[in-house]
Amino acid sequence: MGCKTNDELLNLVTEAKKVTSYGHVADYIPALSKADRDDLSVAVYHVDNTCTYAGNVEKLFTLQSISKVLALALVLKDYGKDYVFTKVGMEPTGDPFNSIVKLETINPSKPLNPMINAGALAVTSMIVGKSNEEKFERLLQFIQQLTNNQAIHYCEEVARSEFETSWLNRALCYFMKQHGIIEGSVEELMDIYTKQCSIKMHSLDLAKIGAVFALDGIHPETEEKIISKDIARICKTFMTTCGMYNASGEFAIKIGIPAKSGVSGGIMGVSPYQFGIGIFGPALDEKGNSISGIRLLELLSEKYELSIF
Repeated sequence: MGCKTNDELLNLVTEAKKVTSYGHVADYIPALSKADRDDLSVAVYHVDNTCTYAGNVEKLFTLQSISKVLALALVLKDYGKDYVFTKVGMEPTGDPFNSIVKLETINPSKPLNPMINAGALAVTSMIVGKSNEEKFERLLQFIQQLTNNQAIHYCEEVARSEFETSWLNRALCYFMKQHGIIEGSVEELMDIYTKQCSIKMHSLDLAKIGAVFALDGIHPETEEKIISKDIARICKTFMTTCGMYNASGEFAIKIGIPAKSGVSGGIMGVSPYQFGIGIFGPALDEKGNSISGIRLLELLSEKYELSIF
């Protein structure tokens, strides 16, 4: 399978790059502050197993919150939706991704959805395994299967940086432990969660995962059915309603595709039955989304009428 550069994509990347000066790289995780604010790359992986790209799609970045979708798909495979949604809700929130407020004000005290930090921590706590090592290895192997790339691993520097600074996430865990949403050691959960967020790949790998969701769980390269159509549907629905933090409503109106962002500047997009999109642009807007990545998706959606609505 050859991946080709694309002049149309390159023109859109050049246009989208104009807004990078309005964004800032994430610096509350020290290891992420080293990113180049002006970077922007995009890969589009089609369901017919062809792909196009623009920019440096070989540059590695960590998944951060994009990993929440993948961990959710794994625990849905393990347990089924009935059990998973006793621990985490299905409703969007207008609050920031790291907010504790809804945990305190809603009864029962389960996180509103799996895309906010509290919900993602609850999901990660459900990964099956006899030890932390086994749980993380299962998640890593699942992501290697989604990318068809056995070289996928995590960045130890970023994982350590996140582990040492994740005080608010620990607070969310202790609150949920009090209410029976999570069990076991909070420090062990933080260890696996920070490694999960630090799994690294490039835009092409990310686009390939998007293409699996676009094909309802079938890998376009291997033709293997990795997740069921129902799991793919649930994940795409969460990406549409909650995937872009508390900018998800505006994103749905302006762009209108399932997508998930991370504070490293990655965005995974899904155009159902057409292609997956992988973007890396580390300059973030005030909501924590890639500012040039969102601009690029606006231009793509406009040009190719991508909105599912």
